[in-house]
Amino acid sequence: MTQEQPKQARYRPLQEKLGQIVLVSEALVAFLGGLVLYGLDATGPMPAWWGVVAGCVMAVLFFLASGLLRWPWGYAVGWALQVIVLLGGFLETGLFIAALVFGGLWAYAVVWGSRTERRVQRQRAAYEREHGGEA
Repeated sequence: MTQEQPKQARYRPLQEKLGQIVLVSEALVAFLGGLVLYGLDATGPMPAWWGVVAGCVMAVLFFLASGLLRWPWGYAVGWALQVIVLLGGFLETGLFIAALVFGGLWAYAVVWGSRTERRVQRQRAAYEREHGGEA
């Protein structure tokens, strides 16, 4: 009988970690935004309860998108969700503010996280060259 080695956790780059934090936080805001749409009856010609449905659907989509960031196309899904929140601002102007804040956080997480991750990878490669591969 041989003992199995524990599976090593997958390396998650910085932009993935930061992006997941932003998307999961935005899921809560999307749900609360749906309640605002319902409470203010700001769904236009649709019944007010559609605001709650929209908020719940968006919250689930944000949660799912946070798990998709392990693939490059997951970031496109995140950008698409940011646009949907921005479009929600036409129903309730407060969503424009949420779109501005979270869109900015999303852009910062993706752009700055990617830039920092590349720098860390270069430093790690230089260290391994200098020290013969020991970590």
